[in-house]
Amino acid sequence: MIKTGMGSLVPRLLRQQTAAAQSTVVSVKNYATEATFETKPFKLHNLKEGPATSCKVTRDEAIKYYRQMQTIRRLETSAGNLYKEKLVRGFCHLYSGQEACAVGMKGAMRPQDNIISAYRVHGWTYLMGVSPKGVLSELTGKQGGCARGKGGSMHMYAPNFYGGNGIVGAQVPLGAGVALACKYKGNEGVCLALYGDGAANQGQIFEAYNMAHLWKLPCIFVCENNGYGMGTSAERGSCNVNYYQRGDVLPGIWVDGMDVVAVRLATEFAINHVLNIGPVVMEVYTYRYSGHSMSDPGTSYRSREEVQEVRQTRDPISSFKDKMLAAGLAAADELKAMDNEIKKEVDEATKQAKADSEIGLPELTTDVYSNNLEGDIRGCLPSSWLKHSTLKRAVNL
Repeated sequence: MIKTGMGSLVPRLLRQQTAAAQSTVVSVKNYATEATFETKPFKLHNLKEGPATSCKVTRDEAIKYYRQMQTIRRLETSAGNLYKEKLVRGFCHLYSGQEACAVGMKGAMRPQDNIISAYRVHGWTYLMGVSPKGVLSELTGKQGGCARGKGGSMHMYAPNFYGGNGIVGAQVPLGAGVALACKYKGNEGVCLALYGDGAANQGQIFEAYNMAHLWKLPCIFVCENNGYGMGTSAERGSCNVNYYQRGDVLPGIWVDGMDVVAVRLATEFAINHVLNIGPVVMEVYTYRYSGHSMSDPGTSYRSREEVQEVRQTRDPISSFKDKMLAAGLAAADELKAMDNEIKKEVDEATKQAKADSEIGLPELTTDVYSNNLEGDIRGCLPSSWLKHSTLKRAVNL
């Protein structure tokens, strides 16, 4: 077994030696084909039993999770640099440090499952099928972006991904609606509705809890608790920081959001629960390295030492890398080569995004409505200039 603990100060070498001695492995070409990982215990609310605290991870799965997390980290680094170059305008919210949350959830999702989130979604857009170039071109407002450059950092979409949403907490009742659609369709799909600890006090979230419980909607309400709502710590902004308990009668699960395997296990459990019993609140306890957005240096309300300690002891990528190496699922030179490959891919996507062009003026008024009944863009003057047309690019109709 590979023992993991949030915030553990056990030297990395000792962890590797212990894990290597206890991992369950089967070797092929000097690699283990699978290993058994043990997670930190989950905290439960209104549940007699929770997710399993150990599972087998194949080499292919481990490689995929590592590649996805590392790609998201590189994407966010590039996004931050593009913002500093003034090529990304408006807001830009980075996900660095939270990669295990998205990758773990995606690892448990099935083809019919859906996700809707707030505005920290560059990584989710990539996970749901958009290429790095499609993400970066959208950030820079170019036609190669997944929304033709009209959505920017906050509003990206992909099949089964109902976007990043800029109004704090507003995506949660929308997610309940997507879950209702799954129930109508009878496709056994679920919706993960993601929000942050800063949005957790929004009244509409509790209204969505209530309706989802009454109608037994297949919705997983996911609070990504990164410790700070903008510049306010969770403790200063909420009278109850046990967000997994705040669904009242809804069951809740707390999971270490820096452990990709733990998040996958919790999500698998939650999917089964919402399909058979009813909605669940899941809190993934994580951390963001950057400020709330690129305009926030993130150092006025927390110390640089705090951020550095998390990087050294809880980073989701380096800790998972240590476990892979200790279990024999990969070799150090293999992962280094993968890192270089990912860097090259994102660097090339960045160049292409910079060189891409913006859409033409006539396209600004395409696909405002899915079914246009009036011909013109309502509320805009002069109406003779703003005519509605469609490219038929909507992905979730």
